[in-house]
This record gives sequence, C-alpha cells and structure tokens, in this order.
Amino acid sequence: MKIVFATNNKHKLEEIKDILGKNFEIISLTEIGCHEDIPETGSTLQENARQKSTYVVEHYNRNCFADDTGLEVEALGGEPGVYSARYAEGTDHDSEANMRKLLAKMEGQSNRKACFRTVISLIIDGVEHQFEGKVEGQIATEKHGSEGFGYDPIFIPEGYDKSFAELGEEIKNQISHRARAVKKLAEHLEKIKK
Repeated sequence: MKIVFATNNKHKLEEIKDILGKNFEIISLTEIGCHEDIPETGSTLQENARQKSTYVVEHYNRNCFADDTGLEVEALGGEPGVYSARYAEGTDHDSEANMRKLLAKMEGQSNRKACFRTVISLIIDGVEHQFEGKVEGQIATEKHGSEGFGYDPIFIPEGYDKSFAELGEEIKNQISHRARAVKKLAEHLEKIKK
C-alpha cells in the first residue's frame, strides 16, 4: 500500500518508515511534487493534523496521513503545546532556540512534569480517522545527548534516566508518542488492507 505522509521533515519520515516497516510504501510531500508550506493554523494538534491531511487530499487527490506533535509542560500550563515547532519568537523549527526558551522558562521550577503528544490524521478514500500517542516524562535542567531532533535532548521519558536524544532511535521508536500513534495507525491500515 502506497500512502503519502504529509511531511518534508527527513527525521520524521525516517522515524515513521522505521516504525511502519516494509508493509507500507511511505512517500513524502516532495515525492508528490508538494513544495508549498501547508498551513497549520489550528488551535489543537487534532485540527493541525486534519488541516495537513485534508490539504494533500484536496490538492493532490492522494490517500494521506499527517501528524502534529506537541510538548506539553505542566508547570507552563501546557506550553509550548500546539506551538512547539515555533515556540521561540520569530523562528520556525529552530530546535536550539525553542529549547533555550523552554529551559529559561523552567529555571527554578521544581515541577518538571511534561508529556509529548502526537495526533495522526489519516484520510483514506475520503474518510478521516485520528490516532493519538502520548508519553509522560520530565524536562531535564539541561541538554543531554545528540541523537533525535526537536526537544529530544531535554525530554526524559517516564521509566528512564536518559533523554530521548541519549536513548537512541531504536529505543525511542519503541516508546515514543509518535511510535504509539503510528502503532495504532499501522493496526488500522493492516485491517483495511485485507
């Protein structure tokens, strides 16, 4: 089964391909000739994921799934949340600036609880299904590790004493928020493939 993943983020694409395995052919936006920035103007992860998958279906007439992910920090009232990728003012997907801002806001905070949430919107033959994955954890006081991307160096998942960036792709791809959402997506795709 060939399906578009509405992203041009190489890290995300590789992560999804690793998790989904060989049963599905995942193609990127670039591979279908989509080079425009798909709007993400929703106020929730669900809305943003739907906006992206709907855009691909409407403009390229391809079955598609899209995700939106947010880091939600309890002490900051759920920030950065839906604005995780553009948390630092005037930036978009500048992980270093985003982490600096978050660590600065968390300075002196004893409550370091946080969770990563991923919502996937899948549209197949005009019908949408959503899947959510969530992983609880803590915000570190400084960056640790060099693997992964985004906030991985400062997020320590529950049950571990290392950040996502220290755990490495193999472990992260088994326990992450995205892995949990993608597992639900894969189970659904397997059902409809039969």
